[in-house]
Amino acid sequence: MEFPKVSLQDWEQLVKKQLKTDDIDSILIKENLENIVVKAYYDNSTPKAEKLPRIEESTHLVAKYNDFLEEDAYAFLIDKDVKVAEKTLFFSNLELANLTTAETNQYVSLVDVFSKDASIDEALVQSLLKNNFKRNIGVDASVYQNAGASLVQQLAIALAKTKDLVEKFGSEILEKLSFKFAIGHQYFLEIAKIRAFKYLFNQLSKEYGLNIFPYIFAETSFRNKANNDEENNLIRSTLELSAAMIGGADAVFANDFKIKNQTKLSEELSFKQMIVLAYESIINVFEDATSGSYVIEDVTRQLSEQAWTLFLDFENKGGFAENIKNGAIQKMIFEQATKEQTWVEEGKIKLIGVNLYPKLEVTKQVSDLYNDNEIKAVRWAEMFE
Repeated sequence: MEFPKVSLQDWEQLVKKQLKTDDIDSILIKENLENIVVKAYYDNSTPKAEKLPRIEESTHLVAKYNDFLEEDAYAFLIDKDVKVAEKTLFFSNLELANLTTAETNQYVSLVDVFSKDASIDEALVQSLLKNNFKRNIGVDASVYQNAGASLVQQLAIALAKTKDLVEKFGSEILEKLSFKFAIGHQYFLEIAKIRAFKYLFNQLSKEYGLNIFPYIFAETSFRNKANNDEENNLIRSTLELSAAMIGGADAVFANDFKIKNQTKLSEELSFKQMIVLAYESIINVFEDATSGSYVIEDVTRQLSEQAWTLFLDFENKGGFAENIKNGAIQKMIFEQATKEQTWVEEGKIKLIGVNLYPKLEVTKQVSDLYNDNEIKAVRWAEMFE
């Protein structure tokens, strides 16, 4: 049986009829602060890109190390040396830079080697490179998301830090890097963010005669979490973890959903979000699951193009370190973060239990939370706490 061909115009007329309006864009297109255009509907004119693979066969579900989770978890985030076998161990603690490795384990360093003034700690780099780690050097982009940077800014900064490292240590360092991203509230855009970074990193590697993809460690954001109705944080972080897995992160980690008064139970519940997603939905297995999705492909393209343009602007002005030293990156993030916080205050960005159901009173002004010469994590809900 053959179905009749339906034109885009036919679909458009059907949508107008169902929505009872000729102006469907005003209903279906939502304004965002990312300078990304998400259309009301898509057709097959969106060019399909190549698949963007993971490094790992399936996404690691990373638990904060605790002995009671040893039987349930195959990957741990550690802050001290632990005696385990056949695990993948992630760490960002500087004190573990010379960790003694066990043959049955894999080790992934998330240690960011950039100092506060954005200079590279060369001694730390050399110390990390001496070790038999799967990935030796961390590039932390999570701090910028938690400080309020846009998706494009996060991507461009991660690339700029990478380029600074290549200029100092050569292109061979590219295969020794791990990248840490925080995943925020914009579900489909966050999926596209991870995909965009894979594409951008791959393009950068080709500039050096390579054809490789990045190792991505994704964690839940603090930015949209609140003290009030803290159980809502579980729902927020579940969506973030889902976006990270579908986007193709190599490893995911759930920060404790409680901002204060964390317990073993809250820690275990945070980890088991990933278990439910992985074992009941199997979304940590599929490679580049959204490849071919018109909207995801289009948003990935937009993020990639804008991030590459911003990255080149950083390079023209001296690279990551120089743009930190002259305050350009701090000011850029400050402007984006304060716009976003104003939207939270106005209710354009909704945070259930904070500015909606119920709507709490504002206790701090935007100017109390942000500083244009400092990059620091700020939660939206702090304005109401």
